[in-house]
Amino acid sequence: MSYYLGIDVGTGSARAAVINDNGEIKGYAVVPITTHHPMHNIYEQSTQNIWNSICQAVHDAMATNDLKGQNIKGIGFDATCSLVVLDKQGYPQSVDEASEFTDNTWNVILWADHRAIEQAKRINDTRHAVLQYVGNTISPEMEIPKTLWLKENLPEEKWNAIGHLMDLPDFLTFRATGSVARSTCSLICKCSYLPRGVETNLPEGWDRDYFEAIGLECLVEEQWKRLGGNEQDEVLHAGDRVGNGLTEQAALDLGLLPGTPVGSAVIDAYAGAVATLGASSSSSSSPLSNRLAIICGTSSCHIAMARQPIFVPGVWGPYHSVLLPDMWCAEGGQSSTGQLIDYTLNTHPAIQQAKEKATEKGLNIYTFLNEHLAQLQQQRGLDYLDQLTQQLHVYPDFHGNRSPLADPTLRGSLVGVTLDQSVDDLALRYLATLQAIACQTRHILESMNQRGYRIDTLCLSGGLCKNKVFLQLHADVTGCQVVLPESIEAAVVIGAAILGAKATGNDDLWQTMCRLTRAGDVILPRQDKNIQQLYDRRYRVFGELLKDQKKYREIMDA
Repeated sequence: MSYYLGIDVGTGSARAAVINDNGEIKGYAVVPITTHHPMHNIYEQSTQNIWNSICQAVHDAMATNDLKGQNIKGIGFDATCSLVVLDKQGYPQSVDEASEFTDNTWNVILWADHRAIEQAKRINDTRHAVLQYVGNTISPEMEIPKTLWLKENLPEEKWNAIGHLMDLPDFLTFRATGSVARSTCSLICKCSYLPRGVETNLPEGWDRDYFEAIGLECLVEEQWKRLGGNEQDEVLHAGDRVGNGLTEQAALDLGLLPGTPVGSAVIDAYAGAVATLGASSSSSSSPLSNRLAIICGTSSCHIAMARQPIFVPGVWGPYHSVLLPDMWCAEGGQSSTGQLIDYTLNTHPAIQQAKEKATEKGLNIYTFLNEHLAQLQQQRGLDYLDQLTQQLHVYPDFHGNRSPLADPTLRGSLVGVTLDQSVDDLALRYLATLQAIACQTRHILESMNQRGYRIDTLCLSGGLCKNKVFLQLHADVTGCQVVLPESIEAAVVIGAAILGAKATGNDDLWQTMCRLTRAGDVILPRQDKNIQQLYDRRYRVFGELLKDQKKYREIMDA
């Protein structure tokens, strides 16, 4: 039996999972990572802290079934799309303005960091043709606005000292193998790279005019050396073997064998797609274009595939060959989902009382609130739990809108708030937040289908998918069936392990996905006209809240 190791670096933790040839988990561990958050829009991390957490997670996962280094035949990585800054020797270089860029501990600008909003706006104001591949609007969460921020804010000598600007997934394969090869996923999705064949007048994969127009002509002059991808053999497809496998030092750190194959990494959302789209397919012959993979975590990402490019304003992409060669991906997303739910709970006066009651019953807070909602429904004599929030509404863009509006300046709102500070009110706000997140998924879905997609199936994964109310709402609000992977919470890290399996064999990635993944439960939308009409009305309110926010801005800006 062969085993494959997957390593996932999310916003708050590093996870490791070992799967066998049947796709079964044989080891799993989670270790937290540290985030430095000195200001509301600044989020920084440390590559050394991340690597230490990875190593601990791998050792813990391997110990589960007393696995040895020689048992692991391939390794895959995924991570958040965060910008890593290294000096010319490959050591961490500070991105921390608070320390005047002297504290090299903090050398990662996290995806959620919005310091580059002004730079993103100026890039978008150019209306350059390259922007059509990010829904016509680049996000401050992407690497090029962040790079421009560094150029404009670092002292000149520190900017010139930078040797590598890497998306975090590519840094992990660099740390593991010593190879500076970049992945198509990171370069195309987050670094404004256009692969050969997409734009025939761009033999390098980079658009010189674009970088000159946005103020990064220095990268043109150096042939994009710091960004990478300036030579054809430096850009790899998902799961392609990187370099010569694990270096001796990385093998020693991880407790594995030097030379163990390492697959080219992907962004964490795409690892979730790797683990779910194949599992939900009725045929292993080709991907199904009616599927939307939704990876639900701190934020949520929505990934669809098509054989031809489909341009959707406000939705990132279409991206060519970032997951499967010759397939086009589109990526929608919500900047704050799990984070928004936690914010709703933790800012309510009754949260401590609710947690104590949940502990008394041996429940987590979400299961407790779901049960409390069912009790409220019964007490109030309602036909549906969904009616509890008839006059309570949330607009969910507390951290800006990623898709389909691509407006990081949008904010959230609450309508229908009372003076109630009880657990009842906490439960209602929680439900209204879940409903708002589902309505926004419908907004993204409708925007994609209006442009040519035919999505009728949602392939969900991530920790939020353990919440039955959350799942049923997504089915009811969108009218789509929801398909879950066999392993819900570990789907993303399993996707990384599949990349490791791809690096060792002759199968293409789609065949490997279908072989190593299996579908779990299927949730269908309720065929009840009252429910359908209720959510049609609620979705109308969702749209009106958005219009109102824009109207209020116009009034105040005048």
